[in-house]
Amino acid sequence: MNKTDALIIGAGPTGLFTAHQLKLIGLDCEIVDNLDKIGGQCIELYPDKPIYDIPAVPECTGEELTNNLINQIKPFNIKTHLGERVDEVKKDGENWFVKTNLGKTFLTPNVIIAGGVGSFEPRKFPPKECEKFENKSIFYSVKDKTIFEGKTVSIFGGGDSALDWAVELSKSSQVNLIHRRDDFRGAQATVDKVYELAKSGKINLYTKYQLMNVNGEDALESIEIKHDSKEIKKIKTDFALGFFGLIMQLGPIADWGLNIDKKTVAVDTERFETNQKGIYAVGDICSYPGKLKLILSGFHEGALAARACFKLARPNEKYRFEFTTSSKTIKDRLGVKSD
Repeated sequence: MNKTDALIIGAGPTGLFTAHQLKLIGLDCEIVDNLDKIGGQCIELYPDKPIYDIPAVPECTGEELTNNLINQIKPFNIKTHLGERVDEVKKDGENWFVKTNLGKTFLTPNVIIAGGVGSFEPRKFPPKECEKFENKSIFYSVKDKTIFEGKTVSIFGGGDSALDWAVELSKSSQVNLIHRRDDFRGAQATVDKVYELAKSGKINLYTKYQLMNVNGEDALESIEIKHDSKEIKKIKTDFALGFFGLIMQLGPIADWGLNIDKKTVAVDTERFETNQKGIYAVGDICSYPGKLKLILSGFHEGALAARACFKLARPNEKYRFEFTTSSKTIKDRLGVKSD
């Protein structure tokens, strides 16, 4: 049995920063994640994709952001349990008893659900034939963009991910961008850039087309796309990338007695506590009026949830807010020499 002041479910950016905030105020915590690596969706879906909305960081990739957060919590030696899914959460006196699918158990007054909503998987191409090329020539995320250098890449989708990767990969690959509609859902600046690249021949743009078939033996050789008018085009390609969003699976969280609506959990905006005392939700999984699904919002939510945990973890102590710039206690926890 692992006893801790707080258990964080999710090792994405929000979970990592929440752990940092817990340790800063003197609480112990551990992290569980069903992925086999730290970083959550940042690492799983867009490790190389530029992120532009982290305060004071003009640009960074998902991987760089994750590595920086890992370095930030390194002084605290926080225990992480990767490749484990939390299956059971039930009340045990004043604490929560938590059990993973591998049989590991925890006893804690605070459970923080950070980031995702359980397991998630990408929406895939409809043709059954695509399956034999998955993770070889057909991908639903980019983990190593160097494999596309000098190749022809056909990108499907009309949102930010498809547009961003079309622009990025056009620097070193021949790119086909295929979308089932005429209009795109991405940022206008990126949409403008795509049209500019299409005009200069860097991107071949196909709108009102959808994938009908794939051809090849061991590797993808060509694709067939069908227009709304029933016209069919056959295009030679080395790779196909599909960016159609994620199918979110609630999994065991649906049985924890939480107030779930549309696969999100309602929280208050003071403590980010759910309808269950001592269970908090931060990041994409939580909902409240005015919610923005941004990483920076998750950081704010995690900071407030961490401080709410103090009351249950240390019922006989009073939490005293301190600025990190002036607190000797916090500097000692970080191993920083005080002036």
